[in-house]
Amino acid sequence: MVALVGGNASAAPTWGPLVPQNPFAAPTGTSTSHGDPASSDATPFAGPGSGPVSVRPLPLGAACPTILQGSDGMVVALCTTVIGQIPTVFLLDTQRGPLAALPLAKGSLLGGVYAYLDNLDRLVVVDGNRRLVRVGHHRGHDGTWLLSIDATTDLSRAIPAGDNVTGLAPDTHGTVWFATAASRVGAVTIDGRVGTVDLPAGEQVANSISTAPTGTAVATTHALYQLNMGSDGTPHIDWRRTYDRGTARKPGQLSWGTGSTPTYFGPSTGAEYLTIVDNADAQERLLVYRAATGELVCSQPVLSPGAGSENSPIGIGRSVFVADTYGYPYPTVPDGAGPAVPPTAPFIGGMTRVDVDESGCHTVWQNRVRSAAVPHLSIGDGLLYTAVRNGATVTSPADGFSFVTLDPSTGEVRSRHDLPGTVVDDPIQMSAQITARGEYLQGTVTGIVAVAARR
Repeated sequence: MVALVGGNASAAPTWGPLVPQNPFAAPTGTSTSHGDPASSDATPFAGPGSGPVSVRPLPLGAACPTILQGSDGMVVALCTTVIGQIPTVFLLDTQRGPLAALPLAKGSLLGGVYAYLDNLDRLVVVDGNRRLVRVGHHRGHDGTWLLSIDATTDLSRAIPAGDNVTGLAPDTHGTVWFATAASRVGAVTIDGRVGTVDLPAGEQVANSISTAPTGTAVATTHALYQLNMGSDGTPHIDWRRTYDRGTARKPGQLSWGTGSTPTYFGPSTGAEYLTIVDNADAQERLLVYRAATGELVCSQPVLSPGAGSENSPIGIGRSVFVADTYGYPYPTVPDGAGPAVPPTAPFIGGMTRVDVDESGCHTVWQNRVRSAAVPHLSIGDGLLYTAVRNGATVTSPADGFSFVTLDPSTGEVRSRHDLPGTVVDDPIQMSAQITARGEYLQGTVTGIVAVAARR
């Protein structure tokens, strides 16, 4: 079911612009799990399309929330092994499987989940020993591929023992920004200097962070921030905006507060707006701010009453897309997440598109698509891509999953193809990657599923 709330959208819109290419990151579209350092969840690359597809499972014995592709075309994934919960970097051939693997020091459940590829196609992540590491891939003399830690910055003085990094991203000056679960924000300059600032006590960071020319965005369980580097070499807060965090964590969310990685987007520069979804009890709202000033542009109700979203919104041009995760049955939640209220709920699903114009925001459409992953928009072929959960709203381990394309103008499903497996192939709301070769790579709790157009 699709409800066109704001009237018919344009039949063939031009999506964009994307945020400008960050000179210290791999190509826009594949450098982060959300596509780019601005976390737009949009890509310039065309996906498999809505025609016939081939589906190839890549079993890795690990959950894979971060799948990236560098300028050299190589696919790098940061996964967590099922046995031992060890963060592991995989170099992948999507036709044949893993080419190399490198385990990293273990941190918390969310520590080591977010990473990015830099301009030298190295994976940048903070490991469980509080080291900023850059993992490169190289070919040995015998032709085999190797993964190695090529550079390290010790952050143990900047990150207290027991804390861990939940998100990191590079800015356009080469500074690597990071945020910890206990709401310490840090920045590592290109020459290795480290500065930090603590956000208010009692706030937590449960999602990744984003960067754009205007600054670095961090969403805590209480407020949205934009920060920049001060003249003294330490981060400073440009602005802070609180939001309605509700009265408790909702089922289908991993923290008590927004589930959004902040998203920069906009019709002129690709980054003049900044958005998150709040956690209001009665009905969540999309909050759109002017990135430069923190001025609220609009506050628009999204999804069904009482619903919730753990996913980063898609932001592109004047449009934002939000997916409902309320009731999604995660196998585990992070330590300290607190009880969900109610403890469980049916997973109904749904998505909402909101457009921003001179008069504010308006809802374009709502649907009932049960997205089981972070959706992505391809401006290369004009389709929305995601994986959905099959079955009834009362979820079951026997539920299957499907690869789905949607029309972003109307929210209607264009194509649907079953994916292999059941509960052991659950995407658990992880982010997919659309590669420059047109593949859709979806992480699951045990590996990756590769979907490509059938030739």
